[in-house]
Amino acid sequence: MKSIWNKTFTLPSFPQLNQDIKTDVLIIGGGMAGLLTAYYLTQSGVDCVVEENESICCNTTANTTAKITLQHGLSYDKIFKSQGFDVTQAYYKANLQALQEYENLCKSINCDYEKKDNFVYSLKDTKALENETRTLQKIGCNADIVNNLPLPIKTAGAIRVRNQAQFHPLKFVAEIVPKLKIYENTFIKKIALNTAVTDTEKITFKKAVVTTHFPFINNHGTFFMKLYQHRSYVIALENAPDVNGMYVDESHTGLSFRNYNNLLLLGGGGHRTGKNGGNWEELRDFRRINYPQARETAYWAAQDCMSLDSIPYIGKYFKNSDTLYVASGFNKWGMSGSMVSAMLLRDIITEKENPYAFAFNPQRNMLKPQLFINGFESAVNLVTPTTKRCPHLGCALKWNNAEHSWDCPCHGSRFSENGKLLDNPANNNLQ
Repeated sequence: MKSIWNKTFTLPSFPQLNQDIKTDVLIIGGGMAGLLTAYYLTQSGVDCVVEENESICCNTTANTTAKITLQHGLSYDKIFKSQGFDVTQAYYKANLQALQEYENLCKSINCDYEKKDNFVYSLKDTKALENETRTLQKIGCNADIVNNLPLPIKTAGAIRVRNQAQFHPLKFVAEIVPKLKIYENTFIKKIALNTAVTDTEKITFKKAVVTTHFPFINNHGTFFMKLYQHRSYVIALENAPDVNGMYVDESHTGLSFRNYNNLLLLGGGGHRTGKNGGNWEELRDFRRINYPQARETAYWAAQDCMSLDSIPYIGKYFKNSDTLYVASGFNKWGMSGSMVSAMLLRDIITEKENPYAFAFNPQRNMLKPQLFINGFESAVNLVTPTTKRCPHLGCALKWNNAEHSWDCPCHGSRFSENGKLLDNPANNNLQ
């Protein structure tokens, strides 16, 4: 199971840490968010080191559909109703700046960057589309509703935002990492004060940034309450139509479409990690009915951290922290979220004022409906009797028959059939 990005490009490798080191900023996690943060800090003259447990971009970044857009489902109207105009506009402007930053960088990077219109469609909820469009227009986004999409499904319409983008994420990463200090296959067992400890080495730092997808330090930040994880699936099809754009259902369990070269990337089958869902079979059934001449050339799955309120957590790991920072909860929009994180964290760490940072504050109000859903899932699974328990916080693991893995419904940790850790926040294998 390899994504089309892994099949078409190989990233450079980096050494394992084999001695004690000191750095101004330690970045824990070598995905897109961590690498971009290191890139911008290095550009600002800050000495920093990236530590990756496996190889850079081997998980979430390698399994993205690589859409770069400020349009994140029907999130803006939800944010507006929950948190008001200022937060909604700050969220929009931060993502607009991220989109523009990618465009600037990609002018000199060969990464198959293409401008495409983005469409968020609904199968039946016209009113939701109208509400979202009005909110987008209020905050300055030129969005409109369109019909007659080039998709083999009947929709109620779609919201179009023009001039968004798509690219090859690994080709992009290869161009930003040559001047970065990166250590792969370096597992941090614990952090104490200003020291991170591996099996045999120590990293002494002034500040640290956790970009490990799901934050793994449980005694601060309450991220185990603020986040849950969601899986989604992709198949790449040749001899399928060019849909000339990026399309996503406003529902987390709906379908997405985009092209890459001569392939159509069909996504969907999603579900909360540890629950049942359509998986690849849903996508393959759709292909058989709607694209009978198409042939599957690749398939893969992605896992995304979902916040309580559709906004990522970017900033101080906990309220009184002056040394530990975090970026997580990108809600399936990791490419734009990673760039927003990098720019915000650069400014926070270099003590430069950023006008959008307040909207992403990890210590904002947690009293959202999703909090109680997360709490219920944790309570149920903590008391579920089973011999397979997640080492993160002890929840009962569920067998994922489609992927042959043990998955945690509480916080999304995943393990192979023989107990090897696949996805955090768990920090070790099954015993």
